[in-house]
Amino acid sequence: MTVFYKKRNINRIFRKIHRISSIYLLFFFLMTAITGTLLGLKKHSSGYLLANTTTGSVAGISNWLPVDSLYSIAQETLHKSISPKLSPKISRMDIRPDNGIVKILFANHFWAIQLDGSTGKVLRIERRRSDIIEMIHTGLILDFYFKTGNEPIKAIYTTSMGLALLTLLITGFWLWWIPKLRKKESSSENHLA
Repeated sequence: MTVFYKKRNINRIFRKIHRISSIYLLFFFLMTAITGTLLGLKKHSSGYLLANTTTGSVAGISNWLPVDSLYSIAQETLHKSISPKLSPKISRMDIRPDNGIVKILFANHFWAIQLDGSTGKVLRIERRRSDIIEMIHTGLILDFYFKTGNEPIKAIYTTSMGLALLTLLITGFWLWWIPKLRKKESSSENHLA
């Protein structure tokens, strides 16, 4: 037997690291697995997790209303149809010329409005459930609620989870591989004897 895996101390250390890491990280891995699965299925959720994109009356942007007019319509719709207390600050405007629509996503809550680009008609008011799930998946939800700016919690969370998964992979592989080597070496020693 070679010295590097003969020492039982290394196996004990790896087993302990693997066991303790697994226990403490079980909740986070479970949450990551569930939210990852939901994110993978969001386009196949019949509009529940991610609203289907509608189609406007005219494709192309040559006959569209000005962007500020579309924003005003979305802001008015937000306050009349959802709640007058919600912030009208936008996160982004997703312009889809091929569909003839613009999606206006708001910054401080999880609502979006789809408008026909040429008429300004409200085509859909949507709850952005997939955004909430994605924020939980990456840890960004804590940055959002604590308004940290620059996403430090997300950076710490994703780095920690990545390193934890790497640690579990290394220790798990070690714990699986060493017994196989021992068994192989033991059978070859018995064969030679």
